[in-house]
Amino acid sequence: MQLFDWIVLIVTLLFIVGYGSWKTKGSKNVEDFILGNNETPWYTVGLSVMATQASAITFLSTPGQAYHDGMGFVQFYFGLPIAMIVICLTFIPLYHKYKVFTAYEFLEKRFDVKTRSLAAILFLVQRGLGTGLTIYAPAIILSALLGWNLTVMNIIIGVMVIIYTFSGGTKAVNVTQKQQMFVIMSGMFITFFLILHYLPNDMTFTSALHIAGANDKMNIVDFSFDPEEKYTFWSGITGGFFLALAYFGTDQSQVGRYLSGKSVAESQMGLIMNGLLKVPMQFFILLTGVMVFVFFQFNPVPLNFNPNNKVVIEKSAYKEEYHALEKKLSKLSEDKKVINLLYIDQLNQDYDNPILRKELVNLSNKEKDLRDRAKEIISRADSNSETNDKDYVFFHFILHYLPKGLIGLLLAVILSAAMSSTASGLNALASTTAIDIYKRNLKTEKSEKHYLNATKFFTLFWGVVAILFACVGTLFENLIQLVNIIGSIFYGTVLGIFLVGFYLKRVQAKPMFISAIISQLTIFVIYYYMIYSQEKLGYLWLNFIGAILTIVLSLLLQFLFFKGKPNDEELVLE
Repeated sequence: MQLFDWIVLIVTLLFIVGYGSWKTKGSKNVEDFILGNNETPWYTVGLSVMATQASAITFLSTPGQAYHDGMGFVQFYFGLPIAMIVICLTFIPLYHKYKVFTAYEFLEKRFDVKTRSLAAILFLVQRGLGTGLTIYAPAIILSALLGWNLTVMNIIIGVMVIIYTFSGGTKAVNVTQKQQMFVIMSGMFITFFLILHYLPNDMTFTSALHIAGANDKMNIVDFSFDPEEKYTFWSGITGGFFLALAYFGTDQSQVGRYLSGKSVAESQMGLIMNGLLKVPMQFFILLTGVMVFVFFQFNPVPLNFNPNNKVVIEKSAYKEEYHALEKKLSKLSEDKKVINLLYIDQLNQDYDNPILRKELVNLSNKEKDLRDRAKEIISRADSNSETNDKDYVFFHFILHYLPKGLIGLLLAVILSAAMSSTASGLNALASTTAIDIYKRNLKTEKSEKHYLNATKFFTLFWGVVAILFACVGTLFENLIQLVNIIGSIFYGTVLGIFLVGFYLKRVQAKPMFISAIISQLTIFVIYYYMIYSQEKLGYLWLNFIGAILTIVLSLLLQFLFFKGKPNDEELVLE
């Protein structure tokens, strides 16, 4: 980090926080604070929806995911465009029709207050954890790579977000996310083209793809029916569809983005924009990770990308054993460079040499073996060390190979992404707590000013909770997976409740509430025994199972034990 990097970083972040606070200060009432007076144009809705999902975890973890496992993760998003269409046709018109502040407010109109409260609480639990993680994820990596104090990093990120979210609510979130998306995508495009520039002079982009393909990094679609495979076409088009439907259709951090739209049509256009751009954006980020992999076929690479592990090894009795592996990797890297250059030369002559291709695979397998042995040594040196280094790959490249100024910009990208998703989370948590829990259960009438102050208070409260959770969090195998696992555990049941509410007119409140409770408890059991303990099931299937189980159980309970028409006070959607 040079002086110019610090200037770029600080100016970018202060501009975003200052602009967001100045542009949106002075909310007059709850509607202004939560819905932004329904003044948001469609393109801002679209950018805000994309920025909410594109957290720092996306830009730190996704390239590392591609570096190790290739492009297959893009299948996770295959169901998203279909989900956007369903939400545009069903969810958005009904939310606007009944003028709800939150998605869960709709459930009381359709069922009862118990069902509304249950869905709201499930949301608060998973989004509370998820929001803490959006702070913790970039903080732990930045602190490890830059030597900054982790707790201080958590507090800095959290406080910056609280300032403008507390000040301007939904308007501030929407306004700042436009700037954040510009910073994020500018930084990623510049980095991508710099990687290509750093590759050997006689190497074309097509040759780079060939090298990636020879190392199994370009296997984009897997039609396998194996349930243990995390990412396949089928899990993406089903589990990914249900996750996207739940996240964009029932999660208040996303619903709040398009409820602020000027009209139904503006909200729909914003979501369609997201549906059209999201898969290409994730494909591009994954491809950037693959290009980083190609780059390291010609440049020195560490045995483990997490710098904390190097510190652990240097202080342990296994230092010499680890250094011996480093020497082997250095020799192997030289061999890889020679073979890759020969392979490029053959490709330039329009000949894909199968012998060289086989040798590339052989060298990659040897490197993987060295890395696995290094992980064993690190674990022996300190059993608490995180040996999985996927989340550190991209940042290692940024710090060691990008020019002055661009490091500051990429740091700004990561912190901007952290702030954008955290701000949406805090805004949604505050809105849900104030409207669905506090206001709904308050026995006496209060003024608009009171509820506005209450919503601001809950913004501050959840901001502190998120920071505290970030300060005590622990690193998982892969951060982007952890976020999606947390969502998958809860989203299926919540989505099932909404789908019954939208489409199954005759299901009453009691069978709905009971089936949701049973479904959520079942998902906990399935996750523990089938995924956490034995890894017999890909976590994406939890969304599908939870939603279907909730729907089927509600129908069975309705027709077996609660026969008859819906209660008079329940809303039946025509």
